[in-house]
Amino acid sequence: MQKSFTLLSRSLIARRFCTSNSDKIVAAVLFERLPVVIPKIDPEIYAFQEFSFRWKQQYRRKYPDEVLAKSDARGKGDYQIDYTPAPRITEADKTNDRRSLQRALDRRLYLLLHGSTYGAPAGKPVWHFPEKVYETEETLRKCAESALKSVIGDLSNTYFVGNAPMAHIVLQSTEDAPGLPSFKNIGATLLFFVPNPMFYQCTSIQRFFFKSQVIATNKFKVGKCEDHVWVTKDELMEYFPEQAGFLSQMIIS
Repeated sequence: MQKSFTLLSRSLIARRFCTSNSDKIVAAVLFERLPVVIPKIDPEIYAFQEFSFRWKQQYRRKYPDEVLAKSDARGKGDYQIDYTPAPRITEADKTNDRRSLQRALDRRLYLLLHGSTYGAPAGKPVWHFPEKVYETEETLRKCAESALKSVIGDLSNTYFVGNAPMAHIVLQSTEDAPGLPSFKNIGATLLFFVPNPMFYQCTSIQRFFFKSQVIATNKFKVGKCEDHVWVTKDELMEYFPEQAGFLSQMIIS
């Protein structure tokens, strides 16, 4: 409790360095596609399962041959089903087509958009999650649904996990501050202090993340952006190197 109070006090002190403060609330969507195939077993786990099977075999009960013969005869008839599993490596994997959902079938994929968004430098497209500034929606969840709907057009193949946000981050925007980045993370543990606060104006962006998942489809018509990608967690860090620590804690799988 004392630690939380200290962090809150520091956050309030940091905000008092600004000549004006205007908070914007943004609802963002972590839109993910769950794995399509079972991930490969690690060699250590496979070796243990193989050892466990062989260990149990030496103590298993021996059934009479006539019983085993009857079980082997079951299911035999005039029909036969040939089953060929689909390949785990798709054409999108071979060409590294990150715009396709038919890639990294044993991993989770996340949707990123490239274009203008709130808080980005004027006229400069950036990579971001589907998001929308909270305005007149009934709840933040409704705002997040509106953000995703504006991108894919229909929510019939989506499932929002819960009504509450899964994560929260605060970004600080500075104006007329030469030599400083336009945005900094300030959050609960990372604070931003301006050396000479009398000459800067600050705008705080409070971004709340909601999780939504792809249901029963392998293709979306993504619009309202210059480009889009479906990336794994590791690839996601390439687009947000400054927020890698936050994203690693938000996406635990």
